[in-house]
This record gives sequence, C-alpha cells and structure tokens, in this order.
Amino acid sequence: MSQTPAVTPIAILEQELALIKYNADGLVPVVTQDAKSMQVLMMAWMNAETLRMTLAEGRMVYYSRSRQEIWRKGDTSGDRQFVREGFYDCDNDTLLFLVEQEGNGACHTGAVSCFYRKFGEGSHDAH
Repeated sequence: MSQTPAVTPIAILEQELALIKYNADGLVPVVTQDAKSMQVLMMAWMNAETLRMTLAEGRMVYYSRSRQEIWRKGDTSGDRQFVREGFYDCDNDTLLFLVEQEGNGACHTGAVSCFYRKFGEGSHDAH
C-alpha cells in the first residue's frame, strides 16, 4: 500500500495574487507538470478562489468550465495532485504548478498525461 504524499501549502502573498490577470470569465490557464519526471500532465483553469484554495490546501483545485463549479482534482477519481511548487509567467496570465501525482494519472481517460496523442500518428487512443 502506497503512502499518501505530503501536503505542502504555499504561502499566500496578497501582492503576488494581485498581479494575476484573469480573462473575461475570471479564469486563468494553469499547466500542471509532474515534479519528478517534468512531464506535462494537463492544462486546466483556475479562478481567484481555486488559486487561493490550491495554495492554502497544497492540493490542486481547478475550476471546471463545463460544469461551472470548483473541482478538487482526485476527490472523485482518487488521482489527487499534491502541490510541490507554483509559478506565474512573465505576463502574469498563465500559471504553472509542479505536483506529485497520485493514482493512475491526471487524465480522465486513465492516461498519466492528457497529452498522450501525438500529431502524425493518427487519432488512436494510445494510453
């Protein structure tokens, strides 16, 4: 039986959060990457509330555009993501989080990464 990864909250600094630029829907894109392998796992969205939750809880919390609701990664699937580091880009409009991925992987299809299909190889599901 594997041990649950440690939860590592990140200090919430208001001056940093004030820099983040959200789109017209109040969302900012976030790329999630495996902290060990550096493989890009997924891309999703956060709003100001889920960014604060992610930093405070040390677990990835996204905003689902299709369901219009907060989505704490792994609450349903068990494939939780534990924050290791968080970054914002030079334009303050895209986030990057390095995580420890628990369970099968990040993709709802069961693949480790959502980016398992490669151009030029057809549209087969190769996960």
